[in-house]
Amino acid sequence: MAGLVQDCFSIGSTVVCTTCYNANIEGEVLAFDQQTKMLILKCPSASKSAKLNDVYIVNLAMCSDVQVKKEVCIVPEQPLSLNLQRLSTRARNQVEQKRLQLSALSAGASPEGQNLFMAIARTINQVTWSGPNIVVFKDVTITPPYKVDNVNCSSDQRQLSYVKKIVEKHENDQANTNQSTSAADIAAN
Repeated sequence: MAGLVQDCFSIGSTVVCTTCYNANIEGEVLAFDQQTKMLILKCPSASKSAKLNDVYIVNLAMCSDVQVKKEVCIVPEQPLSLNLQRLSTRARNQVEQKRLQLSALSAGASPEGQNLFMAIARTINQVTWSGPNIVVFKDVTITPPYKVDNVNCSSDQRQLSYVKKIVEKHENDQANTNQSTSAADIAAN
């Protein structure tokens, strides 16, 4: 094997590797790491689906033979640079979403309450838990069982109306989802 490994495999080339178990893996080179002698190949799917591919990571130290069937000499394009600020913002937002989900779980609320909390949090940032109650805009409180009739506000009627619309939309969406699931269950039986 020592003389068989080239300095580099060109991305896009077609390679056949014979493993130490005498299995042949043929595919297009996606990546090659010279230092570790690891080759990543994209192969046709074992499920014969044209839309899918299998990806193999091959340790060339464990191959008895490597042959290049088709060499591609085109230099790959330089990958686009990453917007690190945008990625950082996206990561922070995802962490904040997970914190909201955890706060919903730790509040001990029912699954319906947790779902409503997350639906409101997608639209309004000022949403927290106060025991089992959802508090929106620091003034609007939603108590179990988390229906439109359970939305209360001590001062601002606009906020109350806005939150009630969100709760009503959430209830309608849940009802439609449940009807779709029931219809699918009936059709399956």
